[in-house]
Amino acid sequence: MLAAYELKVSRSFAWIVARMPGASISVIVAVAAMFMSEHYGAPVMLMALLLGMALNFLSQDGTCQAGVDFVARQLLRFGVGLLGLRITLDQFTALGWQPVLMVVVTVALTIGIGVVLARAMGFRASFGVLTGGAVAICGASAALAISAAQPGHPLKEKAALFTVIGVSALSTLAMMLYPLITNSLHMTDEQAGIFIGGTIHDVAQVVGAGYSISDEAGDTATLIKLLRVSLLLPIIAIVAWVSSRQAASQGEANSGEKRAPLLPGFAVAFAVFVVVNSAGWVPDDLVKIGQSASQWCLIAAMAAIGMKTHLKEVLAVGWKPVALMLIETVALALMVYVILQTLAARSI
Repeated sequence: MLAAYELKVSRSFAWIVARMPGASISVIVAVAAMFMSEHYGAPVMLMALLLGMALNFLSQDGTCQAGVDFVARQLLRFGVGLLGLRITLDQFTALGWQPVLMVVVTVALTIGIGVVLARAMGFRASFGVLTGGAVAICGASAALAISAAQPGHPLKEKAALFTVIGVSALSTLAMMLYPLITNSLHMTDEQAGIFIGGTIHDVAQVVGAGYSISDEAGDTATLIKLLRVSLLLPIIAIVAWVSSRQAASQGEANSGEKRAPLLPGFAVAFAVFVVVNSAGWVPDDLVKIGQSASQWCLIAAMAAIGMKTHLKEVLAVGWKPVALMLIETVALALMVYVILQTLAARSI
């Protein structure tokens, strides 16, 4: 009994040691990316990705490979699960039914547009779900979460990588342009907050753009954005369900392999954290620690994904994915604007 326990401890220690170099490098890159983001205003996910790509040779190194793979897959899922600590059910009830309906409709339509356009451009439907979900929900974080729930295929990591690059660039551009657009269209602060919260991709850019207009616009934009983030859970569940059905139809469920769960573990954790946070069972200080841990896990995972990618592979993608994400972004902005105008007309 003692010998078996010692063997288990020895194997666990060896497992940790094998992953320590790659994981340490990923964390160091994440720290560097956060420093650059805080001091120069650059999107932190994009910085982590680019810095990681500069060190892509490490993913081929036997010393670092296991740790990089672990961070890119397992730590990513852990960070997505902790995203649930950003959300409470009270935030939804405070908004009323109209903004909730607007967000649900625009998210669904944006993903639908992404799927249709992706198929028309010769891509997999899953790529349309990935890009549409990233644009519609919460940018790079959504791209990483949806990619984690999708079935494996040779182009999966490349698709996630390109989506993160594209959505980060478009989100930064939107952060600069959308406050000017809302001003030129003479929107009220509340309308501007709804527009910005309903259209800009990443949470940080939503906060930056919203509060650049006014405190009211910033508060409204943040709530609308958190509502979009909450839709990450049902989208992940649907993606996982479709993946499971596809695997079953292809006979993979009868091939002796373990069938994937209907809902991934990190999605279950996401839901649990939303409930726990809504119930107030966790002290505020602990919630803030969890939110910070989620951010750091996602940044480190993005750095690890960058390490596993070569620049030539990104450049070889071509213009079609860029056009796809740009169309999705414009379509989302137009839909939110039309809904705002319709609601304003009815209130007159």
